[in-house]
Amino acid sequence: MTDFTFTCTGVRADPYAAGPTLVFRLRVTATAETRVHALALRCQIRIEPARRGYGPGEAAALHDLFGERSRWGTTLQPVQFAQVAVMVPSFTGEIETDVPVPCSYDMDIAAGRYFSALEDGEAPLLMLFSGTAFTGAGGFHVEPVPWDREASYRMPASVWKEMMEQHFPGCGWLKLPTDTMDELLAFRSRHALASWEATVRALLDAAVIAEPPRPGPGRAGPVLPRAAERTAP
Repeated sequence: MTDFTFTCTGVRADPYAAGPTLVFRLRVTATAETRVHALALRCQIRIEPARRGYGPGEAAALHDLFGERSRWGTTLQPVQFAQVAVMVPSFTGEIETDVPVPCSYDMDIAAGRYFSALEDGEAPLLMLFSGTAFTGAGGFHVEPVPWDREASYRMPASVWKEMMEQHFPGCGWLKLPTDTMDELLAFRSRHALASWEATVRALLDAAVIAEPPRPGPGRAGPVLPRAAERTAP
């Protein structure tokens, strides 16, 4: 069986993609002198959050994913990022190829929330490989890519931020149910608001006006219930 090894040599944000897309540069090495006609490769990418440290601001932003820092010894479990397929062209010995990974700015997705929480440094990734190889000097043989093939890579957090800035400059993204969007649209129409930003701002301003006064010195405020614990993603 052909011995394949994989190394991720870099990553960049694709400025020409229709949506946010990361392009990982992958080096594939096969047994010396082995002719590989094609390689149908599957790549699963996971985030390994336990392999880096986090500042106070990052810890606060990651609270919804992993809970209190005191619990991180058990909650910092791998987070699924992406699963993609790529066709590697013919080569002998070694080749480098691009692996495009479409991304989402949906904050309900654990991977997106993780990357957005990072202020600097790198995101530790693990790439797991499988697939089918077509090899042979004359004719071809069909053989699997061993399931234990993997590669570690530390992606700069700045690459994620650059990608999102290309597609959503200075903006965030929020997914809402259809009925809630319908109510927001009706509110915007009733008040002749020029944009969604103005609509949300009007609602926030109204909420501030409606807030009850905070308890002053010597007055006990209400005791809020503790938030329920979240399970690891």
